[in-house]
Amino acid sequence: MKSMDLKQRTKEFAHRSVKLALALPKTQLGKHVAGQLIRCATSVAANYRASCLAQSKAGFIAKLSIVLEETDESAFWLEFIIDDKLLITNRVKPLLTEAEELTAIFFASRKTARSK
Repeated sequence: MKSMDLKQRTKEFAHRSVKLALALPKTQLGKHVAGQLIRCATSVAANYRASCLAQSKAGFIAKLSIVLEETDESAFWLEFIIDDKLLITNRVKPLLTEAEELTAIFFASRKTARSK
């Protein structure tokens, strides 16, 4: 997958996550989860863009590690939404699948970058 494709994919992931977060109940828990999901999902896109501009291999791997952590955290919050039934599962599941796919992509990318 090209970096431009991943830039767009991570940006779309961030937008979709924000929209989903804004649909959460306006309870104390809903607001907390919304804030956490918005923070980590938007961080995925922003830090992936930054990784593409890294000035060294070490810088690239460091930024990619942040992207990987934030993608996995996004998956955690999406699972939490499903587990606590804050939204109906079929509304959250496609975004969770995307988070899991992105996590796998970034994990493999980091492994490849480290081995070169």
